[in-house]
Amino acid sequence: MSAPAASVVVPTYGRPERLAACLEALAAQEPPPGGFEVVVVDDGSPVPAEAVARPFAPRLALTVVRQGNAGPAAARNAGAAAAAGALLAFTDDDCAPAPGWLQALAEAARQNPDALLAGRTVNALPGNPYATASQLLIDYLYEYFAPESGRVPLVASNNLAVPAGAFAAMGGFDAGFPLAAGEDRDLCARWHEASRPFATVPDAVVAHAHDLTARGFVRQHLAYGRGAYGYHVRRPSGGLRPEPLAFYTGLVSFPLGQARGVRPLALAGLLAVSQIANVAGYALGALAARPAAGRNGRGRGTPGS
Repeated sequence: MSAPAASVVVPTYGRPERLAACLEALAAQEPPPGGFEVVVVDDGSPVPAEAVARPFAPRLALTVVRQGNAGPAAARNAGAAAAAGALLAFTDDDCAPAPGWLQALAEAARQNPDALLAGRTVNALPGNPYATASQLLIDYLYEYFAPESGRVPLVASNNLAVPAGAFAAMGGFDAGFPLAAGEDRDLCARWHEASRPFATVPDAVVAHAHDLTARGFVRQHLAYGRGAYGYHVRRPSGGLRPEPLAFYTGLVSFPLGQARGVRPLALAGLLAVSQIANVAGYALGALAARPAAGRNGRGRGTPGS
């Protein structure tokens, strides 16, 4: 049996209902030329994901890899190692790719065979203000760090595709990022530093259903701040270089350009909270690294730095 043209890698941890919805969406994909497979990586879920995935086996070329809990970066790398496709497409267990998602990525890969591909993610929970604010943040960052801006592009790992050979040559995701924060930004930075191209694929749509509460929203952005610390200490400059003030004012005012009324003001407030939590998370990351630096005499104490 010949290898599929594309492999979809889905890391999962403890979200069986979301995983089932993701696999249902993948089973409804319009297959690209050459077909595709799905590799689910169970990152040590309390209840193994095999039971959720098994009913989809008649409809999908499906492999389930189980590992001890090591974080999403390590899980994606494990999925890539088990994959046979020339194109690796990454999404998450709380995402539902639209039927034409993989076909759009495959066509973009045909036209841009060396590029890291960025699909388009939309919020599947528009009634949840915290999920909406998080998606607005991503939308703003995609605009600000667009390839044509001259800055290092940002592509979130829930809708990203890359040539398998180039991904392996780059060393994959840095498994030293233990949380779902920073590992995709780090991969993009290394891709950019290697002078490899990026391409946006607006027709490759994924609906993200991140059902956040106020507490979950703050925790998410604290984690992003910790991821930002890990990202910055890995860069050649070795430290934080804040964006200009216009970046932050543009971010907080971004929802006001989307609509009028009370809701955009509330979303603007949540984006301000996200940045406060991000700064706090960065500080927590730096504090957590200090004991390690003291023990081994190194100034950078994060794993893999």
